Amino acid sequence: MLNLEQYRQQFPALSNKAYFNFGGQGTMSEAALSAIYQAYKKTQTDGPFGLKINAWLQEEVADTRAAIAAELGVTPETITLTENVTVGCNIALWGINWQPGDHILLTDCEHPGIIAAVGEIARRFQVEVSTCPILATLNAGDPVAAIAAHLQGNTRLVVISHLLWNTGQLLPLGKIVELCHNHTPKPVKILVDAAQSVGSLPLKLSELKADFYAFTGHKWLCGPTGLGGLYVRPEVREELQPTFIGWRGITTKKALPQGWKTDGSKFEVATSAYPQFVGLRTAIAIQQKWGNSEERYQQICQNSEYLWQRLQEIKLLNCLLSSPPEAGLVSFQLANIAHQKFVKSLEDRGLLLRTIADPDCIRACVHYFTSTAEIDQLVTVIKELLDGNC
Repeated sequence: MLNLEQYRQQFPALSNKAYFNFGGQGTMSEAALSAIYQAYKKTQTDGPFGLKINAWLQEEVADTRAAIAAELGVTPETITLTENVTVGCNIALWGINWQPGDHILLTDCEHPGIIAAVGEIARRFQVEVSTCPILATLNAGDPVAAIAAHLQGNTRLVVISHLLWNTGQLLPLGKIVELCHNHTPKPVKILVDAAQSVGSLPLKLSELKADFYAFTGHKWLCGPTGLGGLYVRPEVREELQPTFIGWRGITTKKALPQGWKTDGSKFEVATSAYPQFVGLRTAIAIQQKWGNSEERYQQICQNSEYLWQRLQEIKLLNCLLSSPPEAGLVSFQLANIAHQKFVKSLEDRGLLLRTIADPDCIRACVHYFTSTAEIDQLVTVIKELLDGNC
């Protein structure tokens, strides 16, 4: 395993700050930045459009799809390359043949972008939407039972996050998928917002069997913005129809469309910023140099437990989770102090965190290469600010 300090030197964003915002956007390495630049330079040197460069770009697309698939424990043909999580979720949401009276079940911890998309589907297609109270199961209760209690006979889709972006709760996705697929009178499909899980959790999606799993490369994978993906379970790919349509998703004969591609590219549209693909693949390779996904996850959990334990020392602070987190998100609340102002004070001192609106809290994210010195620095500054009544 690489020396931590030497490894951290690869990331420019770590040189002058203590970074705790991986759940918003990860820190890119010099190698990933360089790979993107070199790819852009190559396309201009060889000519941005031509037989040679087009063949190279197609190889880069295939290699990137394969690298992502390997991280997720699936085959490359199950992966659709998208811009981000929200695009992936929208592909799944709008590709279902909705009928009036169908029902979608959300949890009360989903991202507002996804809630808005579901709301528009409800408006256009007269689909019913209800919300399951997952937040109440944070420290006690059974999230599987909570979802079971809110499934209806007309439920067609459950929309849920694997790792909740606001509280840091890790949901038992395998059990939830089993519940949905065994639901009577008919099975229920499940769409997973994986914004916080890909790059932080060790994953084997072929075993989890979620129908749709939407993710991004710019958070925990520490890749460039503008590139993510959607896993579609092979058994449901054919019935999911494309909403946005372009040359990458169709087959042609004499320049005329003949049908859809039979793999994940069915839901892709047209020209992308292909050098970003090289950047993401480089970012994934750098993570694998440190350790495999299970080793990285164990270190994330060690770091989050250490932060959680140190935060227990602060009297005016309350962590949302009553036990150490099962991933890298540590959310906490301060008594009688405006969280937004407090986060601004932290950033003025070189510590980057963020606020969450619901529940009202501050979120700190630790990765496998977060140092104990950074965590200690954060705790020290929080204590100093509270003593000064920031």
